[in-house]
Amino acid sequence: MSDGIGIVVAGASGRMGQMLIETITASDAAHLVGVLERPGHDWIGRDLGEVLGGKPSGVMVYDDALEPMARAQAVIDFTAPEATIALSHVAAQARAVHVIGTTGMTDDEIAALEPASRHCAIVRAGNMSLGVNLLVQLTKRVAAALDEDFDIEVIEAHHHHKVDAPSGTALMLGEAAAEARGVKLSDVRDSGRDGITGARNRGHIGFTAIRGGDIVGEHDVLFAAPGERIVLRHLATDRGIFARGALKAALWAQGKAPGQYDMVDVLGLRD
Repeated sequence: MSDGIGIVVAGASGRMGQMLIETITASDAAHLVGVLERPGHDWIGRDLGEVLGGKPSGVMVYDDALEPMARAQAVIDFTAPEATIALSHVAAQARAVHVIGTTGMTDDEIAALEPASRHCAIVRAGNMSLGVNLLVQLTKRVAAALDEDFDIEVIEAHHHHKVDAPSGTALMLGEAAAEARGVKLSDVRDSGRDGITGARNRGHIGFTAIRGGDIVGEHDVLFAAPGERIVLRHLATDRGIFARGALKAALWAQGKAPGQYDMVDVLGLRD
């Protein structure tokens, strides 16, 4: 077992869960103290190493977060909104860092994290990669520099298993553009065009979602005006970038005051 902080991984059987397990196991700065799965899952109560087809690891699979969280300094959570909110209460009770990569959360669900953030540090981001967070900052700068003669479209592509659209990253990019223009994204957001929609509204920010195959994640921010276009692009080819970013966030947040943070804070990119 590695030294360093103890981490719990939620959603252990999922693709991100297994990538997180691999990343933490290989780290000298952290170790797994337990992993979580939903009640009724056939991994519950078994050794993680064995269910993954290897030797016993001494790391158990739980359906109740209380026991492993009592021995952890952080939990990394790429699950679903309802599970994330429930886990935030346990993280707050344990005074453990809660790293949240869960996407598809509504404004009300995000607001439900506030009580927990009074007792623990929460790092929540729609995307944990360095490149995407740099793209967010670039989007702000370009949107601030251009007027509404430039239409803004956020185009994202993901694998066919993804259940939410637009992606959390696409919404991060849209929020960045809206903030730079001094408007609320909810007031200018256009999604899911179909049929006779009429002409585009000046100043609105559009979203297009593509789903297919095993695409890890692709995001373009298009600024289009008569006679010219600017395209900012990020392509993810390895899901490991998200796991490495989440681990970096868990390590960074150790000792931080209770509150809500994001990857801009973790990476020192905040203006």
